[in-house]
Amino acid sequence: MPTNPATVPRSVAHLRWPVEPAQGGWYTEAEHQAVRRVLTESDDWRTGWKSAATAGVFEDAFASCTGTSHAVAFNSGGTALEMVLHCLQLSPGDQVISCAINFVGPHLAIIGRGGELILAEPEPNTLNLDVIDTERVITLRTRAILVTHWNGAAADLRPFLALAERHPHPVHGPPRVIVDAARCCGGRTPAGLPVGAEGWATVFSFESKKLMTTLGQGGMVTTNDHALAGRLRAVRTYGGSDLWGTNQMMTKTQAAVGLVQLARLDEMNAVRIDRAHRRTQRLSRVAELVLPPTQHDRQHLYYRHNLFVPETWAGQGRDELMNVLADRYGLGSIVSDPVTYLGHRLIRDHTAGQYCPRAEGLAARLLCPCLHPRMTPEDEAAVCEAIQRATEYVARTRGITE
Repeated sequence: MPTNPATVPRSVAHLRWPVEPAQGGWYTEAEHQAVRRVLTESDDWRTGWKSAATAGVFEDAFASCTGTSHAVAFNSGGTALEMVLHCLQLSPGDQVISCAINFVGPHLAIIGRGGELILAEPEPNTLNLDVIDTERVITLRTRAILVTHWNGAAADLRPFLALAERHPHPVHGPPRVIVDAARCCGGRTPAGLPVGAEGWATVFSFESKKLMTTLGQGGMVTTNDHALAGRLRAVRTYGGSDLWGTNQMMTKTQAAVGLVQLARLDEMNAVRIDRAHRRTQRLSRVAELVLPPTQHDRQHLYYRHNLFVPETWAGQGRDELMNVLADRYGLGSIVSDPVTYLGHRLIRDHTAGQYCPRAEGLAARLLCPCLHPRMTPEDEAAVCEAIQRATEYVARTRGITE
């Protein structure tokens, strides 16, 4: 079994490029003006900071961009996903399927809302959830299929929607297809639709590292289900007059900044895609590395630029490459994402007995060196040279030792 993957060297102070960018979508004077405008108008006891009106404008704009009937803003993407799962009203034994390679947040949300997390293998090319393996694990107890647009590569949701129709729950009907688009805001799916337009609900995150951000945190759910939208609006504001709820509203300042970021999203994504394609082209001569698939029409937004080392390097060899990149060249990298049950005790305990060998093998070969659209051309050239030289070094040393 591959080792539990390390992500970065213990000391990162010397890195020229961090293990990952601290900010994804970047700000311009327009975002600063939006903050100042909200500060000015809200610094009045008659006006204050109530966010509903500003958040509503942001929601309407987001729904329009994603081609959906409803967009519901939350204080974080994690909160938004938890509330979508809350609206499923999961009972003991109800199952939710998700890819074993994932950020831990969605899996913890499933467990926290009382669902039984069922893991399925990733598709080898994009590491999105594999629909064939999903069909292997689907049962009459399956209430939802959670599909992640992993690291910005938009998944084809049509096979999952068809799969759900073929395997209805005996009480609740076809399992709901819930989409995690935290890393794919502004993308387009293979169906030619905006990310957010398909499935029962799509969850977006505007956390600091995401493709667009709202002052560090924020989230959105898009849906065409009117009942779900109403329920979500109720639970984020203490349940209205008759439901359970809590306070999960997006702030006025976050919504104001979100409006500006949304207007600039295509521009920011275009720069990111261009940088990623150029990096892929520069690294194409490095025979040992498998590069991310090149997709156009915003089907891949390259939240991270994924590299895979040879199978014979899995685990130890991959870790060695990451350490050489850091120690010799000051280039940080991260494993995004490990198999969740290998790195989180609660998930491991909850999924005891489940085993995803393909996921483990792929994750043990994965590394994501730092990529950001605002890295200078000189930075990018140096990063590509570092990756090439470090890979050559590891290949030589492993050739000697093996």
